[in-house]
Amino acid sequence: MAAVRLSSLYSRNRNRWQSILKAWVRYQSSDSGHFAPIEKVLVANRGEIACRVIRTAKRLGLRTVAVYSDADSHSLHVGMADEAYNIGPAASQLSYLNQERVIAVAKQVGAQAIHPGYGFLSENTEFAELCKKSQLIFIGPPATAIRDMGIKSTSKAIMAAAGVPVIEGYHGDDQSDENLRKEAKRIGFPVMIKAVRGGGGKGMRTAMSEKEFHGQLESARREAMKSFGDDAMLIEKFVENPRHVEVQVFGDHHGNYVYLFERDCSVQRRHQKIIEEAPAPGLTQTTRQLIGEAAVRAAKAVNYVGAGTVEFIMDKRQMFYFMEMNTRLQVEHPVTEMVTGTDLVEWQLRVAAGEILPLTQDELKLDGHSLEARIYAEDPDNDFMPGAGPLTYLNTPVPGERVRIETGVQQGDEVSVHYDPMIAKLVVWGPNRHLALRKLHQCLSEYNIVGLNTNITFLMDLASHREFLNGNVHTDFIPMYRKELFPQRPLSNTLLCAAALGFILQERIEGYSTTLQSLDPFSPFGIMDGLRINAQFVREINLQHKETVYDINVTYNCDGGYSVQVGDKDYLVHGHLEKSSDGFFQLKYSIDGNHIKASLVKEGPNLHIFTREGFYQVSIPTPKYLKVGTVGGGTQDAVSPMPGVIEKVYVNDGDTVQHGDPLVVIIAMKMEYVVKAPKDGIVEKVLFKAGDKVSKNSPLVHFQEEAPVGSTNSEA
Repeated sequence: MAAVRLSSLYSRNRNRWQSILKAWVRYQSSDSGHFAPIEKVLVANRGEIACRVIRTAKRLGLRTVAVYSDADSHSLHVGMADEAYNIGPAASQLSYLNQERVIAVAKQVGAQAIHPGYGFLSENTEFAELCKKSQLIFIGPPATAIRDMGIKSTSKAIMAAAGVPVIEGYHGDDQSDENLRKEAKRIGFPVMIKAVRGGGGKGMRTAMSEKEFHGQLESARREAMKSFGDDAMLIEKFVENPRHVEVQVFGDHHGNYVYLFERDCSVQRRHQKIIEEAPAPGLTQTTRQLIGEAAVRAAKAVNYVGAGTVEFIMDKRQMFYFMEMNTRLQVEHPVTEMVTGTDLVEWQLRVAAGEILPLTQDELKLDGHSLEARIYAEDPDNDFMPGAGPLTYLNTPVPGERVRIETGVQQGDEVSVHYDPMIAKLVVWGPNRHLALRKLHQCLSEYNIVGLNTNITFLMDLASHREFLNGNVHTDFIPMYRKELFPQRPLSNTLLCAAALGFILQERIEGYSTTLQSLDPFSPFGIMDGLRINAQFVREINLQHKETVYDINVTYNCDGGYSVQVGDKDYLVHGHLEKSSDGFFQLKYSIDGNHIKASLVKEGPNLHIFTREGFYQVSIPTPKYLKVGTVGGGTQDAVSPMPGVIEKVYVNDGDTVQHGDPLVVIIAMKMEYVVKAPKDGIVEKVLFKAGDKVSKNSPLVHFQEEAPVGSTNSEA
């Protein structure tokens, strides 16, 4: 297969063919590996990236093998693959990170190669070496490249020697807390504390001053050990309002390297990307070439093979500094594919089989603009807390040439506490950035999810923010514009009219018995409409949105419409529901003659409304007498902000704590969260121990009741 590629290239470029042939001979005579045809590939991952790899492998005619944990037995990637095998319990350490089990399955089914996706084993040196030892092709770079670039202190030295700009920092072996503090002071605050083996924002903290350095260092160490099994740290100068610009590079076994231009991934929360684009807005052509060539030098310095991403920090002058290299396919790789017309997974598979790169640097061209929005199960209004739960309702934009939906879930699936909270990646393309942003906003409005909190409305606000529209992005974008990105969202009168109408029409559908469904909706036998002789039916509807309750008066008119009074204003409302193929409804209505439509999902007392402006949830308020005795944290409790597993408990029964003291560490969905004391007090009872699972709002630590003011304690 590779020989055919070489032959076809000869007529196009004789000199390049000769250099490739020499590289081929060098490679074949070495013990670094072998060229073997790939007929069956095992995908050692889950979710959307597993589905992504399987799709391309199938298109190339390869047989595919999926692996799954107990929690993923009915997942989308399991059904897509030709074969699927259980590899252990839900916890990733016992399944997707179980190297020996993954290798055993690959050998059992006769796979020639393993694609690790991203995360899990994708940047694990030991796993890459184990694949080679087991005579399996690891679809990724050599283990030496993973090792060199995975240890940040080593990678910085290699990059400096290769002429790649690096930022000032400490990457030494003395890992004592005191030495790291001294180095941070020497560099000058603020500083970044980073896990040497880090990635994906894990084990990364910012210390703005010497006072908070120790606490941030301890937190970074703990998270690094949990994520990478190594708590070694490096310290770097913190660049104010930097951009995060990364370059997609690719190398083959024959010494060929290209860069597929850059991506801007600046807008982040918790040091993790949520929206990416290619190319980076505002870069000059000179900077684009310089940063691309620097990335190629980085790849050459470690004899890189396959897909990799060289990440840079860029300041306001477009000066860039090496940050790290991700030795794997990136989550955001689709935006590069959209603007270059390539399939990077196909490139990975072909290069792993010994082929040369499909295109040269001169043949690679930029076409248009692409953006990717990561859709997460999280609550942006609560510091982006992740949350597990069911996908009760899932409706997406229609995929096409300019719209890609990369996902590993479908309606009815459960977003598990054990894995990353990303539900999907929405990727769009436009001939320019302005049109691509318009397309993104439209598609986000069509991405409707019920069952758990998501960041979709936040993404809509972010993508329409004036500074984002102008391309003025940086890593502090969200904190800088927090007030504008988290606006108060009182319901408009027109939306309240739509909500009231939605409840009324849903009541009618739910209220009629099967035998009465064919009756005229305004028949006097309609259960919810009531019978009125010579008078119109008037009712009051109370609707709650967050903490606000709205009183709405609705008059049922004889023509089938409604007169709706909101506050001191009256509206004439008409409308009907149309049932979709998935069993949910679209509301088509008019208010004072203006025609509008919205999607509705009824879930118990809640009505979910999806419009072009965003998502809203309204409900029928729960009567006060039903709230008595409900389960939840009291005023004397510290509660869990998210579902997860207790990682560490700092306090014991009877301890005295001050406001802000750490109480419990919770791990969930690849995130660490420290629950702190909500007040000064004495711990009466610690309700969980390390290793216990907790649900959202579970009381964790109960404090002693405060004595009433003026009371005294005395002994008889």
